[in-house]
Amino acid sequence: MSSELITLFMFATMMLLLATGQRVFGVIGFVGTIAALWLWGDGAFEMPFNATFQVLNWYPLITVPFFVFMGYVLSESGIAGNLYRMFHVWFGPVRGGLALGTIGLMVVISCMNGLSVAGMAIGATVALPELLRRRYDKVLITGVIQGGSSLGILIPPSVVLVLYAMIARQPVLQLWLAGILPGLLMAGLFALYIYIRCRINPALGPALSAEEQAQISWRQRLSLLREGLLPLAVFGVMMGLFLTGVTSLVESSAVGALLATLAAAVERRLTWKVLEISTRNTLTISCMFLWIILGALCFSSVYDGLGAVKAIGNLLLNSWDLSPWTILVLMLLSFIVMGMFLDDTAMLVIVAPLYIPLVRQLGFDAIWFGILYTITCQIAYITPPFGYNLFLMRALAPPEITLGDIYRSIVPFALLMVLTIVILMIFPQIALWLPHLYSGR
Repeated sequence: MSSELITLFMFATMMLLLATGQRVFGVIGFVGTIAALWLWGDGAFEMPFNATFQVLNWYPLITVPFFVFMGYVLSESGIAGNLYRMFHVWFGPVRGGLALGTIGLMVVISCMNGLSVAGMAIGATVALPELLRRRYDKVLITGVIQGGSSLGILIPPSVVLVLYAMIARQPVLQLWLAGILPGLLMAGLFALYIYIRCRINPALGPALSAEEQAQISWRQRLSLLREGLLPLAVFGVMMGLFLTGVTSLVESSAVGALLATLAAAVERRLTWKVLEISTRNTLTISCMFLWIILGALCFSSVYDGLGAVKAIGNLLLNSWDLSPWTILVLMLLSFIVMGMFLDDTAMLVIVAPLYIPLVRQLGFDAIWFGILYTITCQIAYITPPFGYNLFLMRALAPPEITLGDIYRSIVPFALLMVLTIVILMIFPQIALWLPHLYSGR
């Protein structure tokens, strides 16, 4: 049987098993193991065990539980809520200012957690009720929270980029640095869209009245500024120690978790309930990532031994005579389509063994491609029928926000994400400038 047919068989089997509702890591590991036994016999049974040792020897994976714990402590203790009150006071006098402040809140939450769900939870429970009370357009602010929360998987310390780094065998730091400017670019496009729409139609985002502004003294403003900057200080100290070479990547993640715990204690918000919830959620997410990586490495080892990547590359480049850019666009489109039905980790581990080596063969940068992939994951988070953020918003939103409102709200933000991909394809140095600057210092 040819490499192309074996590849087709493996993918078809995987999609069929996923359609039955089985766990992603179980399906991927099972298909990889069965394919190895089928192709090479009993001796191939060691391939899953070799994948296990690869994971155990990959020390940057230790950063995942530390960063996740840091984000949950800041979120569950309520320190992250201070951020919104700060943005509420300082951005309120501007038309659409609270929506702009919500985008700022999402950027900061992204720097603290590295996951989309944290920003989504804080935005829907803290920002959304206040925005509705201030008579902001419900469709606009629903899209703001959904689109803004997706920034968590692009801006460091992104956990999704850690997973990509493991599977693509790329440095985590390079990917994090590559995600900073695209993440800020996307946040800037969101903010520009909100500002223009509220300038055209002020009723969508009314500013705070003069009476409300007068009720807030400068002492209160400065106090809220101090409280809101505390999470940023935690992130700044952690990344500063790392970028200056004082601590390693793993040590920096431990410093971040420690500083977040100390910040909660200083603010007298560190309770047993906060620690229990943060620890349980950290354990759940970390174990999920570990099992997915194990299954992905087992699956990709079959591709390495089969030589399927070279065969597929030869088919696309020589037999079909497609240009490298055409193949790249088709890859990204496949990510967007798969993202409508699968989560980000599932679609990465399914196609990474095929796509990432092919990206290198086509002459593209794997770091740059990782950022493009992550943005397609952001699009997947907010596109029906199975976008995670859509379901979270439906569960957290008040009754006056209907499912139709939620679906309509994401259209402009999904288009802005596509625009970001186009900009990065035209100007790849937006993503690669910081990694090259750091590596060449």
